[in-house]
Amino acid sequence: MVTRSASASYDGLGKDGKGKVTTQSGVLSNNNYGFGTRFEDGPGTNPEELIAAAHASCFTMALSFALAGAGHAQGNLKTDAKVTLDKDGDGFTITKSALTLTGHVEGLDEAEFERIANEAKAGCPVSKVLNCDITLDTTFG
Repeated sequence: MVTRSASASYDGLGKDGKGKVTTQSGVLSNNNYGFGTRFEDGPGTNPEELIAAAHASCFTMALSFALAGAGHAQGNLKTDAKVTLDKDGDGFTITKSALTLTGHVEGLDEAEFERIANEAKAGCPVSKVLNCDITLDTTFG
């Protein structure tokens, strides 16, 4: 139905290499990434940050549509995502994506909010592609 694209390049190898990433939309255009942006505090982005942004936005949109589908018309949602990269033998593995949701939906109680949010977490396309522990903490009010 929809295909989106991005490209990445890497000049040099290992820690000394420098990467550039560009998205189809142009939101990212030759943005820096590399060892310094992934494991240190260098300027630029990194794959885990991009996955966190994708997961937070996908989940929040899925929840918004689920709430609208349940007949709710007014509310606001904010999701933070923290993606954890852990050492795994000689390499690394993304082990967790922790979603923290704050929301308010008129005419909805907290238990129903949490139920719909957990369904959205499970049904979100980015959640489906991630092979890691996905947690959700909610604040309603």
